[in-house]
Amino acid sequence: MANSGPVTSPEILKMPEIRTVETRDVTDALKAGLADFIAAPLYGLFFGGVCAGLGLLILVSLSKFGVGWMIIPIAVGFPLVGPFMAAGLYEVSRRRSAGSPLNWREIVFLMFYQRERQFAYVGILVMCIFWIWMFAGRILFALFIGSHHFAGMAAFAETMLTTPHGLGFLAVGSLLGAILAFVLFASTVITMPMLVERDVDIISAIITSFNTVYASPFAMIGWGIVVTALLILAMLPAFLGLVVVLPILGHATWHLYKRAIVA
Repeated sequence: MANSGPVTSPEILKMPEIRTVETRDVTDALKAGLADFIAAPLYGLFFGGVCAGLGLLILVSLSKFGVGWMIIPIAVGFPLVGPFMAAGLYEVSRRRSAGSPLNWREIVFLMFYQRERQFAYVGILVMCIFWIWMFAGRILFALFIGSHHFAGMAAFAETMLTTPHGLGFLAVGSLLGAILAFVLFASTVITMPMLVERDVDIISAIITSFNTVYASPFAMIGWGIVVTALLILAMLPAFLGLVVVLPILGHATWHLYKRAIVA
């Protein structure tokens, strides 16, 4: 009697093969990312400018409404959404590596063109974790600082850096942020570029991303630290450094993905 159940091809279930990533791969990826940025600077400046403009708008809005303290959790949370913002940069690097022409419309509207695939679900995952972090930041602020109002950013900075309550808020918030950042980093570092290049389901892509971090923890976590540190430094001058740093890191992430996953 014939089996009436669904037949699943073994090729569909086969997970991508993972290579071991070493420190030199991270260095080479950064060099390749810089080369992509230099070769196609307008694309990088566009995506970096959008990100920097968004950060500057948030900074001005928070200052205007008297909740400048929220710039800390937002700034810490910015690296969480970095991989999603860099999606168009992955496509630029993919096209350059394949020798394909660059097309503004197709690159800028990449997520729209992939709406029938599972690319958007990663955006939902990223935003959910980001909002969890923002909600946690508000709770921590209430626990450590209470309802205290600050006369300005100088008074806020003094409280954060010189009082036990402020230092406690920074310490606990940094620890929680590091945990959430690691979870999201391990979930997306390979997932986002893979969804740009391959027609795979999001679960397989996320599992592959976690397996890549597990297979090369030193190099991959080191890459995450480099990304976070450079993004934070880029945000210090009112987010303006993101104009250059974001595109270089976005291109570099693509090249690291290509080194980590067998074609």
